[in-house]
Parts: sequence; C-alpha cells; structure tokens
Amino acid sequence: MATINDIGVAAAINIVTAFAFLLAFAIFRIQPVNDRVYFPKWYLKGLRSSSIQTGGFGSKFINLDFRSYIRFLNWMPEALKMPEPELVDHAGLDSVVYLRIYLLGLKIFFPIACVAFTTMVPVNWTNKGLDRLRHSNISFSDIDKLSLSNIPNGSPRFWMHLCAAYAITFWTCFILKREYQNIALMRLQFLANDQRRPNQFTVLVRNIPTDPHESICELVEHFFKVNHPDHYLTFQAVHDATKLSELVLTRKQMQNLLDYNINKHMRNLNNRPVIKMGFLGCFGEEVDGIKYYTSAVEGLTREISEEKQRLRTGTKSIVPAAFVSFKSRWGAAVCAQTQQTRNPTEWLTEWAAEPRDIYYDNLALPYVDLKIRRLIVGVAYFFLTFFFMIPIAFVQSLANIEGIEKAFPFLKPLIEVKLLKSIIQGFLPGIALKIFLLFLPRILMEMSKFEGFVSTSSLERRAASRFYMFQFINVFLGSIVTGTAFQQLNSFLNQSANDIPKTIGVSIPMKATFFITYIMVDGWAGVAGEILRLKPLIIYHLKNSFLVRTEKDREEATDPGTIGFNTGEPQIQLYFLLGLVYATVSPILLPFILVFFGLAYVVYRHQVINVYNQKYESAGKFWPDVHRRVVTALIVSQLLLMGLLSTKHASKSTPLLLVLPLLTIGFHIHCKCRYQPAFVTYPLQEAMIKDTLERTREPNLNLRAFLRDAYAHPEFRVGESSDQEMDLEKARSDKSPDLVATKRGSWRNTSLPSKHSYTNSF
Repeated sequence: MATINDIGVAAAINIVTAFAFLLAFAIFRIQPVNDRVYFPKWYLKGLRSSSIQTGGFGSKFINLDFRSYIRFLNWMPEALKMPEPELVDHAGLDSVVYLRIYLLGLKIFFPIACVAFTTMVPVNWTNKGLDRLRHSNISFSDIDKLSLSNIPNGSPRFWMHLCAAYAITFWTCFILKREYQNIALMRLQFLANDQRRPNQFTVLVRNIPTDPHESICELVEHFFKVNHPDHYLTFQAVHDATKLSELVLTRKQMQNLLDYNINKHMRNLNNRPVIKMGFLGCFGEEVDGIKYYTSAVEGLTREISEEKQRLRTGTKSIVPAAFVSFKSRWGAAVCAQTQQTRNPTEWLTEWAAEPRDIYYDNLALPYVDLKIRRLIVGVAYFFLTFFFMIPIAFVQSLANIEGIEKAFPFLKPLIEVKLLKSIIQGFLPGIALKIFLLFLPRILMEMSKFEGFVSTSSLERRAASRFYMFQFINVFLGSIVTGTAFQQLNSFLNQSANDIPKTIGVSIPMKATFFITYIMVDGWAGVAGEILRLKPLIIYHLKNSFLVRTEKDREEATDPGTIGFNTGEPQIQLYFLLGLVYATVSPILLPFILVFFGLAYVVYRHQVINVYNQKYESAGKFWPDVHRRVVTALIVSQLLLMGLLSTKHASKSTPLLLVLPLLTIGFHIHCKCRYQPAFVTYPLQEAMIKDTLERTREPNLNLRAFLRDAYAHPEFRVGESSDQEMDLEKARSDKSPDLVATKRGSWRNTSLPSKHSYTNSF
C-alpha cells in the first residue's frame, strides 16, 4: 500500500515530468521550424504565414531572438486572454462547451475541497479507528488516517459526513442546473446567429420501403411532393460507393509512393529509384519505381472513372436512404420531428448532420441490419469489459505490495528495497493502467462504426459512452474490488465470512492512494505531454523531410486533428466520479483533482485556439451526456457512502442518506424535461424567425443551387456535370406542382392527381 513517502516520490516524478514537458514545449513552440506543428489552426485559416526568418542558415530553423526565451511562459496568459464569444467564432461552440467541462470541475470541487479540509479532514485525523484494527491484520498507512476509515464503528462523528453529503449534493446540483441552462441558451443563440448551412434545410430519410413499380429516386420524390407539397425542394440519393472509396484510397497511397520516389530521384539525378516486387519489397524482380507507380496511378484513375460512370448510370448502387432538402428551415423541422406514415418503422426521418460530419460508409447499411449489429457489439463489449479485469488485477497487485508480502513472504527480499518499493507503489500502477487503456478508444470507435452510426459526432458520442462505462466498471469498480482483495488478502484468509464486509468497508477509502497516483500520471504528466505534441512533431518532420515538395504538400504534412471527444470527455468524467465519491470518504484526493482541472483548462484552451481543427460542429449537442454522467457519479457517491456507513454501524445517520439518491434522480428528470429538448429538437418558432430574416435579406437566394451537391459522396458528386439539368430543375421548381407523376396504381387516388390517373379517366 502506498505510503506518504510513496506518494511523495510519485508526485516528484510526475511534477518533474510535467515541468520538463512544459519547458520543452515552451522552447519548441518558438522555433520557426516547428511553427506548423504548434500553430496549425492559424495556417488552415490563412491567418499565419511561415515564421522562418530571412537571415542566415541557422535563423531559418532556430529562433535567435534570446528575448523570446525569457518570455517562454507567456503562452499561459495568451491562452486565457481570448474572450468566450470570440472563441466561439474562432473554434466553434463544440470546442467552447468542451472547455466548460473543465470549468465545471473547478466550480464544483474548489468549494467542496475548502469545506472538506476545514471540516472532514480534522474529524477523520483526530480519531484512532485504524490503530485499534492493527490486531486484525488490516493493511493501512498514515495517509489513510485522513479518510473515513479512521473513524471507529458507531461513532457520532459520522453525522459530519452525512451533512457534508447533503451539502455536496445541493451544491453540485445547483452548479449543474446553472451550467445546463447557460449552455442551452448558448446553443439556441448559436443556431440563431449561425450562417446558412445545408444541414439546416436537410433531413436524412432511412428505411425507405421498396416498391416494384418505382425506383427509390422516384419513390422519394413522389412521397415528399405528396406529403410536403409546399416545402419540399429536392433530394440527394445515397449510393453504395464502397468500392469507389477503396479505389480512391489506393490511388492516394500509390500517389504518395510515387511522390516519394520522385523526391528520391531529384536528390540524385544519376540514379533511378528501384523497387523489388517480392514480399515486403525485400525480394523479387527489380523494376523502376517511378515507372511502376506512375503506371499504377494511371490504371487506378481509369478504374475510378469507370466506377463513377457505373454509379452514375446504374440504380443497383442506390440504397434505401436519401437526404431530402426543403425550401425552409421550418419545413425541414416539421419533417425531421414528426412521424411520416402509419408504419413507424418506415420513412424514418432525422436531422441530417453537417456534410463534413457524415460518415458515408454506414449510409449504405440496410436499416434492418442495425439491430443485429448492435446486439453483436453489445456481446463483444461485455466480453471486452470482463476480460479486461485481468490487467486491472495485475495493476492492483503492483499497488498493494504489503498484502502480497504477507501472503507470500518469499517475495519480500525482492521488493523491499526502499526506493524501488516507492517507485513501484507510487508511480508504476498509474503508468501501467495508462498503458493498458492506450488502445481501448480505437477499439471502441471501431465498434461504434460497426454499429452503423451515420455521423462522426454520433460515432464519437457512442464511443465516449462505452468508454465511460468501461472506465466506471473496470478502472473504478474493478480497481476497488481487486485492489481490496489484494490489499486485505491476509485478512480475508484469516477471518470469518461475516467479517469480510466490515473489512471491505474499511479498505475502500484506502484505495484513494492508488487513484492519486493515477491522477498524477494521467492528469498531470499526461496533460503536460498533450501540449508538447511529441508524436505529431516527429511525424511532421519525417513527412517534411521525405514527402514535401511544394507549399501545399507542407500544409498537408501535418493533421492537427480534433480535440478527441470520444477519449477526452470520458477521462474527465472519471475525475468527476473520483472527486464526488472520495469527497466525503477520503478528501485528500481533491487537491490532486483540482490541479488536473486547472492545468487541463489552460492547456486545452491553448490547443483549441492554436492547434485543433474540429471536423464538425454539433452546437454542443453532447452536453446532456456530460450532465447525465456527472449526475450518475453523484448518485454512485451517495450509494457508496450509504454502504460504507452501514458497514461502520452508523445506523442512525445511514437511513437519512436514502433521500439523497431520490432527490438527485428527481433533479435529473427536471433538467431533462426543461433543458434537453433544446439539444434534441429545433423550435419551429426559431426556424420561422430565421427563415423570415433570410427571405428579407436575400429575396433572390437560389437555395436549390446552394443545396445541389451538398450531401453527395465526397468521392462521387452525383449530377455535378450538366448546366442544362440545373436549368431544368429550376424551371420545374418555379412551376406549380399540379401533377405528381407515379407508376404505382395504389397511389392513383392521392390528394394530388397523377398523370396516370388523369389519363385513365378518359
């Protein structure tokens, strides 16, 4: 079990590591050669040019202005200087709302920490409960005397923890409600002031029923002309372009290899690059690299043209889904938020995401398959969560050496070296857990893609939800259960089964030391490593050395990426969970969490301003998930405190805790009914106001041209060729839709007469 000395060693290691990362970043960021790595967002916006100085050879790569090294920490006030409205315009509402999660943590935990250290810590420290348990073979350290475990069973001092639980609940709910209200207003204001976008007029229609008489395109056009005659404008069919995407990706890879060989030849004009055609390019016949890859690119270009022509002329590639656009936001809102037919499983409509947010690979999936896919993923996720308990148990074995020494005395000489023991218990468990979690987000993202979500934002929200549940079950509950088993292994082996719950109740607060080490590794050194961007720095310079020929190539050499909601938000939620659970149980953990929230807010604000370039804008649509998870953490903290007090025989104060979960659930239901609709639906009043203003300001707006190819597949723009077709559509749109053509006999009695019914009447 980690002692105060072990925590001190871990803190020293992580503080030195974090300071080294921050110092390296402060030096690297002012070097001209690294400018595109640490300020890529400004280059993408066209607001920053190359900072390479025109001087000697050295000044092109190294900053020779020594005064800038004196001001190496000025990035911190610069990151806090930009006001929030300007930050919304610069980075988008999603980024601003994400940053407010860190502010939410500071608002909640700073007052809680002040109250805890002035009330509960003195109450815990001045008891002798753990000293009386030495004869019970229960392992503990001096730092555990600051926790609830140090209070003897049945003590009246538990009333202090009961009052603290009520105070924490009311304060947390107050902050959550105020933040939910503010962000809901920010979202509505952002949507009202937002510039015109295709997704404001477009609805995604799925599960379109098949018909033997009409193609999907004819069916969609007829359905919406009949049921939305005054507002329907046009539609974009969805093609299964999987093969085309594969061809384009392969051509891009071949083009990169061709560029590499050309660059290699330009460095030495006397030697032509040669490649081997055998296994991994190590064996086989030698051929000219430039000629080979040039031929491959030309062949793939022909295949891509043929595939585009096949998709353009054929109908087999069209899937039962479509993007339907309307003449007004009001018409789109009505369609997206209502049921279209008697059968609730057909003609399913939802708001279309931004074109850049659409994940086109999943649009071709049959709607019927989605339930089966989600069932398969659910089973796979269960086994992934279950088997991950094995590495969690290994991590906890590192964190509880004393318990293992008592059960297996022959290992004691190997791990009793003082410095080695401090490093193993204070630093190694946190870094080991961090390594085990390294590849998990990618696995969960692939699971979300397999489930069939059709937008990047929904993929990230789904992956974030699974990552949070995984961390709750494995990192939190798993660490507590397995850690308690290792920690009190000797006690379990030498006591009756009736005393085991009592031992668990004493030892759970002691797990705060393990979570402290994890917070320092992940939340201190990890956040400092985030701003250093060591991996993107190395990748950029490798590409810049071997693949870059032009300024455009240099712009594409580094991808700043996004803020990573699917990985960042669940990690933040773990800190909310730990803070709320241990606020009344072991408050010593709170200062470490406050340092994380403060440092992370400054670091990620800098990254949002200078680095990350969001691939989509959902206007803070993920905030209900954030709110729900914080409320869940609050309820879990109340239930765990209730269980702990019951094991401590606090029979008079424990029943009063039953009210808190009920009050918290009622609070959540109130917030869900009051504020969540702003994140799910678009008010018709807001839509009408925005439409009216737009018609007044731009009476001659050609909305059909604006929406024409907005939702076409990025590798295949359907109908992008002929101006005659566009003029024909314009003429058809200006004409009143008196007749709605159909080939279906069952629709010849629709409210709008069709040509077929008119002909048959003679």
